[in-house]
Amino acid sequence: MQHIKEKKERALGVKLFLKADRCNSPKCVMVRRPQRPGQHGGARRHTVSEYGKQLQEKQKIKIYFGLNDRQMRRLFLGSKNRVKEILLQRLDSVVFLLGLTKSSRVARQLISHGHILVNGRKVTIPSYRVTMGDTIAVRPQSRTLKVFEEFKEQQKQYTPPSWLAAEEGKLEGKCVASSAEGDTPFPFDFELVAQFYAR
Repeated sequence: MQHIKEKKERALGVKLFLKADRCNSPKCVMVRRPQRPGQHGGARRHTVSEYGKQLQEKQKIKIYFGLNDRQMRRLFLGSKNRVKEILLQRLDSVVFLLGLTKSSRVARQLISHGHILVNGRKVTIPSYRVTMGDTIAVRPQSRTLKVFEEFKEQQKQYTPPSWLAAEEGKLEGKCVASSAEGDTPFPFDFELVAQFYAR
């Protein structure tokens, strides 16, 4: 049975890595069934209006970070040009970008369950804002979890953004600069979403 999150990816027509392992394999729903869900999903798509594009980008960010409409509105209306920086500095984003997990969704679950430490203290809020100098690590008691088994092999093939430093062979890393100083690609058009909320 297809997962509801995979349906959302198909509806938006983009791979958001909501199911980490599956999205990195030939079983990925966007590989097997790239058309939109529903009876007419394979029909030719009509030209999307500017409003439609804005709405799609909003939905991508909302689903990717697990935000609700109220949080999205507050983020885009209150943060103006710093939205990308704020999203990058969320603890779930940092845990993922350090290569500790295969997706930000998995990172969110691990944080909520108390497996992640910031400067030696347990933090259970995925939206917690990481600042320069903070050390992020997997709790010692959690390092034997299956989700971290392949970490060392993954680390050899992955380089974190320049504003983050990963400890080789260790389940930890550090924020060494502001995220605004580094170039971290995100598959979203923040300007379109800003236009949506500026209407």
